[in-house]
Amino acid sequence: MTNGRIRTVRLGATGPEVGVQGLGCMGMSFAYGPTDQDAARATLDRALDLGVTLFDTADAYGNGDNERFLSPFFRAHRDEVVIATKFALHIPPDDPTRRVIRNDPPYIRQAVEASLQRLGVDVIDLYYMHRRDESVPLEDTVGTMADLVREGKVKHLGLSEVTADELRAAHAVHPIAAVQSEWSLFSRDIEAHVVPAARELGVALVPYSPLGRGFLTGSFVSADKELGADDFRRQQPRFTGDNATANAALLEPVRTVAEAHGASPGQIALAWVQAQAGLRGLTVVPIPGTRSARRVEENTAATRITLTPEEIALLDTIGPQVRGSRYADMRFASAGRE
Repeated sequence: MTNGRIRTVRLGATGPEVGVQGLGCMGMSFAYGPTDQDAARATLDRALDLGVTLFDTADAYGNGDNERFLSPFFRAHRDEVVIATKFALHIPPDDPTRRVIRNDPPYIRQAVEASLQRLGVDVIDLYYMHRRDESVPLEDTVGTMADLVREGKVKHLGLSEVTADELRAAHAVHPIAAVQSEWSLFSRDIEAHVVPAARELGVALVPYSPLGRGFLTGSFVSADKELGADDFRRQQPRFTGDNATANAALLEPVRTVAEAHGASPGQIALAWVQAQAGLRGLTVVPIPGTRSARRVEENTAATRITLTPEEIALLDTIGPQVRGSRYADMRFASAGRE
């Protein structure tokens, strides 16, 4: 397996040039149990060595701790990295377990200043609205984000988990570089409306959880039986109970294709996501998350796997059979709002 650098693409018509695969950094300090911080730092360095330049975080990951953790790496490599962070999931001081979706302009201004301070930088390269607060006019939210661009605090705008109509409305206010939504062999709802809208507008897709939060790699079968008490996958319906058992049985096509390529199941799952760019006519930059340098090497190597039409057709049979929703609380997904 080669350790060569990955190729680059532009995020949509207006965004920055980045490696064709990014790195989701949430798990380095949040949500997936204890972290070896030295190993996580080595992972960041190895990712950059391999041409990964889009590093994704959010203010809500560990209530700002993820941004603080990444700050030394970002500052040391400021001219080499594209920093993506997000606002909108407010954590009430009296209840750190809650997430309140906020899109109002005063909150956005407060959030961007806090993120800039935690990150230790003067400008955020890609600033996402993390989730949609339908009580606030979208034009007000994106208008405020556009003001941040004009003020030099943000370079490019992104949206996460929005509908096709919301993407079009936002893009009419200010160019949107990227839409971030869950997209994998197990999560395909955005293909009906969001993907065509992104293609129409020249907006890139940044799939998060392209490995099904690790489930597609075969690293676990039942979250409630195998993962620690502080791992949030124990709260996701498709990874627990009878759903998990049924969904694990769907992975046989992934293993079959992996064997044919001498690859891992995770690499095939990523290769399928990467292939959607050519199949659907838009830029696709998945952001698999990991805390392992070895796994980054494996993930980036997947960008060099070419699946045959027959293999893609076989893998496409998985999605319609998946049991269980993505979130227990579907406020955090665009599915159902289209």
